[in-house]
Amino acid sequence: MRWVMMLTYIVVIMITLVLMSIYILGVLSESLYSNESVKLFAKANIISGTIAPYFENPSSADGSMLAGQILAGTGIRAVAVNPSFTVIYDSNTEASLAGKVLMRDIINTAMTGEQAQSVSKSEEGKSIMAVAVPVIVRDETVGVVYLNESIDDIDKTISYVEINMFFFSVLISVLVGMLSLGMSYVVTSPIDDFIKVAKEISKGNYKVRLKIRGRNELSEMADAMNSMCEELENVNETHKKFISDASHELKTPLATIKLICDSIVDTKEPDIEMIREFLADLSNEVDRLTRIVERLLTLTKIGSEEEMAKLTPVDFNVMLNAILSRLEANAKAKHIMLYGDFSLQEIAPILIDYDKIWEAVYNITDNAIKYTPENGTVRMRLELEGREIAVIIEDSGPGIPESERDKIFERFYRLDDSRARETGGTGLGLAIAKEAVTLHGGRIEVGESEFGGSKFVILLPCRRAEGADITR
Repeated sequence: MRWVMMLTYIVVIMITLVLMSIYILGVLSESLYSNESVKLFAKANIISGTIAPYFENPSSADGSMLAGQILAGTGIRAVAVNPSFTVIYDSNTEASLAGKVLMRDIINTAMTGEQAQSVSKSEEGKSIMAVAVPVIVRDETVGVVYLNESIDDIDKTISYVEINMFFFSVLISVLVGMLSLGMSYVVTSPIDDFIKVAKEISKGNYKVRLKIRGRNELSEMADAMNSMCEELENVNETHKKFISDASHELKTPLATIKLICDSIVDTKEPDIEMIREFLADLSNEVDRLTRIVERLLTLTKIGSEEEMAKLTPVDFNVMLNAILSRLEANAKAKHIMLYGDFSLQEIAPILIDYDKIWEAVYNITDNAIKYTPENGTVRMRLELEGREIAVIIEDSGPGIPESERDKIFERFYRLDDSRARETGGTGLGLAIAKEAVTLHGGRIEVGESEFGGSKFVILLPCRRAEGADITR
């Protein structure tokens, strides 16, 4: 890429310099030729006016003398011809054409009363500029004054300028080439770094980072690339941890199932009661495996970008009462007082995904029952806080340390692994609850309850059904 950039710069500069040189040389040539032409015409007109009174007498010394004075030191040759194109005066005494016939196109033109000019090459290859002006006496053309001179000096000047411009263009091209090569390295070096980082990422190395230099578009790209690497690294670590945790969770019930099966196989003539006991344990472990798999699938679906909440009008009072009824047997088994303290003010149906919010509230309430000691208390409340609806679940359990409150929503995270395994927990319930609430644009807050245990507050935006009021 850097060579393409360098060659592009050089080609553009060279084309610019060539066009500029052609333009400058053209203007210079036109200006020099035009100035010299003006000078020749001026001298020719002066001579024409000077010798007009003496034109009928070519031997008059006065006309020749005046013409000689005008042309003195100029190197210009002056010739005067009469209407029959016979030379009656020639300033060149050494090769005089006096008395001879001189025919030139510009002389023919001047005989018609118009001035004429020409540029030609001599036999020696020198450039010659010639002008012809009519000699007019009493409104009649009585002859022509013809001047010519060498303009080699003008050609040499133009050639000198042309050579200098050529070397100047070469020098500029070299300097631009060096500058563009340096610039291309400056521009493409960060791109090379991007390519190296991209290759490392493709190999699974997400720890690579780009050095950020300066404050420009490339530094912003580098910062974005670094942010992407950090996100990929986090995703990769989360993925590895998820696989490790899932493998660990699945390994325990599978090991138990293997142990039960081996025990049945190794026992000679087992009685029916022992077999039933083993099969009951086996069924419990299978149920545990099923729960883990189902919750993993649920979490995967909720976490996918394609997952969208299917909003329907839901009466929270009815839904929460149904959840309490479902969990009542679990609470009674531990002699826990489970009740709902709902406001007397009824709340109109809110647009939510019933199944997902049911799962979120159910999981948090079920956890409260599992981790609350016997003879404890679990309370569920429903409140309207501004434009949000709040479901509050409180318990009299051991509570959650403040340092752990952000971690409890991570997948497979447990405060107490041994106690969690006793309750059959998978460590996925709170993660599922958070994903479901976040999908609705809500949040979950954790604090201390007035019973000394934990307080979970599920806050959801109040999206009401069309035409319904929030309260009724």
